[in-house]
Amino acid sequence: MLIFDKVSAGYGQSPVLFGLDLDLPSGSVSTLLGKNGMGKTTTVRTIFGLTSRITGDIVLNGRRINGLPAHQIARMGVALVPEGRQVFPTLTVVENLVATSRDVTAKARAAAVQQIFELFPRLEERKRSYANLLSGGEQQMLAIGRALMTRPRFLILDEATEGLAPVIRREIWAALKRLKEEHYTILVIDKSLKPLCKLGDRHNIIRKGECVWTGDSEGLAQPEGEAMRLLGV
Repeated sequence: MLIFDKVSAGYGQSPVLFGLDLDLPSGSVSTLLGKNGMGKTTTVRTIFGLTSRITGDIVLNGRRINGLPAHQIARMGVALVPEGRQVFPTLTVVENLVATSRDVTAKARAAAVQQIFELFPRLEERKRSYANLLSGGEQQMLAIGRALMTRPRFLILDEATEGLAPVIRREIWAALKRLKEEHYTILVIDKSLKPLCKLGDRHNIIRKGECVWTGDSEGLAQPEGEAMRLLGV
């Protein structure tokens, strides 16, 4: 689905990624792990062309996407749930969802909204509430719902459950498990190793802008393993 081939990128004259190699297979859940400041969010921004690519190639479904604008990459089926959620505060839950819908007819949009409500029943309970009146967890559910309204082929979540209450985290992990069962291709950035081990197929650890470890959930969960050492857990 998505391949980074020796990608170096950064901001102005300040490089952040140094020859990053990643392989995110179609139909799988991949994770990107690492301490703060190691380049995880920069990796996501680079996918959307929001950083200055220096060298290397980014390939989506066999097509080189280097230099394409963010809106064109989104139209190719890549959707982002950004860190900080960034919902439209003065729109209701339903208005937020409809605003990003890819469906043309009102009937299709209504059906898509209902699918989001089935995934996140809390949102249906708050469907007429303005987004700025939602809890942080409800806003994160709404941000995921908005991304899904674009009918993506590849869903990216940056800090999927950061700072949320445990009950909300469980609901979001359950929703992502359901999306996995529906064969979505997903990249998750998060710090919660236990649910990531249950959800993820392929894990990647980034350190100082390079991928320094890739493996499966069994390898990630080894208490004395290389992955835990790199993460400092």
